[in-house]
Amino acid sequence: MSQSARGIICISGPTAAGKTALAMALHDRMPAELISVDSALIYRGMDIGTAKPSSDELAQYPHHLVDIKDPADVYSAADFAKDAATLIESIFARGKTPIMVGGTMLYYRALLAGLNSLPAADARVREQLQQRAELKGWQSLHDELHKVDPVSAARIHPNDPQRLLRALEVFEVSGRSLTELTKEQSPGIQYPTWQIAVAPRDRSVLHERIALRFDQMLAADFENEVKQLKSREDLHLDLPSMRCVGYRQMWQYLEGELSYAEMRERGIIATRQLAKRQLTWLRSWKGLHWLHPEDGNLVSQAQVILQKSPTPSDIWHES
Repeated sequence: MSQSARGIICISGPTAAGKTALAMALHDRMPAELISVDSALIYRGMDIGTAKPSSDELAQYPHHLVDIKDPADVYSAADFAKDAATLIESIFARGKTPIMVGGTMLYYRALLAGLNSLPAADARVREQLQQRAELKGWQSLHDELHKVDPVSAARIHPNDPQRLLRALEVFEVSGRSLTELTKEQSPGIQYPTWQIAVAPRDRSVLHERIALRFDQMLAADFENEVKQLKSREDLHLDLPSMRCVGYRQMWQYLEGELSYAEMRERGIIATRQLAKRQLTWLRSWKGLHWLHPEDGNLVSQAQVILQKSPTPSDIWHES
């Protein structure tokens, strides 16, 4: 790392690519602290299906923002940006370098590129919208959105209930459209960054790693982990925690809706789809350094990048 540079190391990439191992190896080689950028690792009791580092690994390589929430809780990108910004300041104050590692790209964007001026979630409004959808259908809600925010309606499919509900919720809470409010961007964190993404060049290699990891989760008794969660009266499939890949499919298997083979296949497919979305996000980053495991030692590749000066954190192209 450049001796005079003060910046944040960001290690991103698709799921199962090897981000965490690289972050731990860099932690061994410099005074640093790790910050998890993963919307699944925040939840306590969700260890196997999230590929959370083991207790021994977490003892040796403590990760900030791991196991900070109960699965019944909601934790937004805004919450992450606030918490991460505070942690970054404290890590710098201790004379160390923040190493951010994870694949939740919305968290990265909230921290580095800033947040839109959107209202907080409103459970009452969301419930009313959900009831309207159950009564009239999702197409009816999409028609409502088209009247108040045609730009958002054009990019949100009627079969995308989460984004559809959020767009209507924003309008009903604020009286202004999602399109209008997203133009009012607040600044992101001002520290420069080293942007590193880990991914195999060959998509089939990533798919093999995803399938292997899912099978390892099954062998580690992922089924029992979800049974424990399912036994709680306050958890259900509409919660963000239960929308994590793998959990919904295992829950449906336990409900008898899927066979074991179907659960496995759908879990792997859902993970592949997540990886595809992550790669789509990454392709819009500026100044991103790609590391490929097949090119040799990832640590050596990363150290070459860290000898360069960090770059400004405004990493997204304007859309």
